[in-house]
Amino acid sequence: MKTNALKGMKDILPAEQKLRDYVQGKILETYRASGFERISTPMLEDAENLDKSDGGDNLNLIFKVLKRGDKLEAALANQPVDEKNLSDMGLRYDLTLPLTRFFAANRNELQFPFKVIQTDRVYRAERPQKGRSREFVQCDIDILGDSSCNAEVELIDVTARALLNIGFDNFVININDRRILRNMLENMGFAADTLDSVCITFDKMDKIGAEGVEAELTEKAMPAVAIKALVAFIKEAECGEISVDAVASKCADASIANDLKYIISTAEKISGGKYKINYAPSLVRGQGYYTGVVFEIGSPDFSGAVGGGGRYDNLIGKFIGQQVPAVGFSIGFERICSILLEKNYKIPGDKEKCALLYDDSIEFPVVIAEAEKLRANYAVTILKKAKKPGPQYDMLEKQGYTKFATFKDGTVFIK
Repeated sequence: MKTNALKGMKDILPAEQKLRDYVQGKILETYRASGFERISTPMLEDAENLDKSDGGDNLNLIFKVLKRGDKLEAALANQPVDEKNLSDMGLRYDLTLPLTRFFAANRNELQFPFKVIQTDRVYRAERPQKGRSREFVQCDIDILGDSSCNAEVELIDVTARALLNIGFDNFVININDRRILRNMLENMGFAADTLDSVCITFDKMDKIGAEGVEAELTEKAMPAVAIKALVAFIKEAECGEISVDAVASKCADASIANDLKYIISTAEKISGGKYKINYAPSLVRGQGYYTGVVFEIGSPDFSGAVGGGGRYDNLIGKFIGQQVPAVGFSIGFERICSILLEKNYKIPGDKEKCALLYDDSIEFPVVIAEAEKLRANYAVTILKKAKKPGPQYDMLEKQGYTKFATFKDGTVFIK
């Protein structure tokens, strides 16, 4: 039998798990103190729900589950076999679709607007590489039922405070509005019915660069004039030469631009200079369900984003036939833990680890009692002393133990 975890997934050793528990605990503490309540949903969702969730490229990364028993036999007997008919469920690729289904099913039992926490595992059939796994944890907060811009501002504030409470202090929250972006793309010459495809490519810019975006859009047979205009826009945006007023002036609905400016200015006031708020005219976010404002968290200290989200006002309506405003922000839990591990982050206030070693000459109730005394100052484990203690000490030191307690004539000594 194979001992390694499946490709794209991993076993987590105690030291890393301790850090993960701490980070998740601080995030949850911040979320709950801000009035958000935690829920849980199943990892499996109906295949039809997943397929119709407007998840962008993520729809190509769903782990699908085969039908079982008679249903599978019937699907195989129906020739030619249609791959879509072989599966009736799949693993969730994010927490937004499960949340909207949950709300649709339980809305009569929930406070409105509903401020909700989700911290759970999600699954994507990625090609495994550094920073991309097939199983990972997301930490989301969402507000369902509030159409005002204050919902975006509140999510920005709470998410930023969670990062600050963990120890991140050099980050920027980039903000854009997909309605302004789509209007701009149409003005460049992209057809309205191709905008979703253009946005999916545009969202890859941080990975493939302007040249990659240009090449992929050319491969998709988009208009050459429009591609040229977009590449020029990307270069202007990278130089910081584009203001929200300059882009928004081309938007037919002035209220959209005013809302975006309100969110940016209000978030800046709340930040108190502890983090930066930035208008990012090229920010897309790949999921197709986003309908308005989108945001993403970056930092000059590392590459890639450590969080993102946006408004998705149409997704709940797919279940109940009635639009419910919704907006969410997700912290990149795995990315944050990876960064902290690379920096050898020390958990604040963490007690030193102490091993209390004993032999058969000491009655076990006495060992337990002495360990409890030591726990006033240390995190204490109880271990029977090995006949050859050298390797035992080496392993304990490797696991972070800095103090060792032993019995001598019935008294405990620490070294």
